[in-house]
Parts: sequence; C-alpha cells; structure tokens
Amino acid sequence: MGISPTQLIIILVIVALVFGTKKLRNMGGDLGGAVKGFKKAMNDDDPKNLEKKEDEKDSEVIDAKAEKVDEKKD
Repeated sequence: MGISPTQLIIILVIVALVFGTKKLRNMGGDLGGAVKGFKKAMNDDDPKNLEKKEDEKDSEVIDAKAEKVDEKKD
C-alpha cells in the first residue's frame, strides 16, 4: 500500500517541472539553514552551555577591567 519507487520518481519529476530545479535548490538551502539554526538554538539552551557562556562573559569582563586599570597606570 506504500509508494513504489516508480511513483516516487514520477512525483519528483512533476515537482521539479512545477518549481524548477533552481527554486528547489534554494528551498533546500533555506530548509538546511533553518535546521542548523534550530539545532544551534537547542544547544544554546542547554544548561551546561549556558554556564560556559556565563563563565566566558565573566572572564571577558574581568579582562576588560584589568586592561582599563593598566591603561590608567600608564
């Protein structure tokens, strides 16, 4: 009762004729970018990653303050 390989090929040919290969390629690239963005957002919400980001921000702030102190000394 499923779709046979021949029917799938016919459907793909019809879709390519309707949309054009360039449009399909662009849609595929857009879909891939959306999936990458979604995965990145999911990884950014991970508590371990949030702790690492907070630690990195803290160290950047400390480094920036240390540079300002060094500049004032000169």
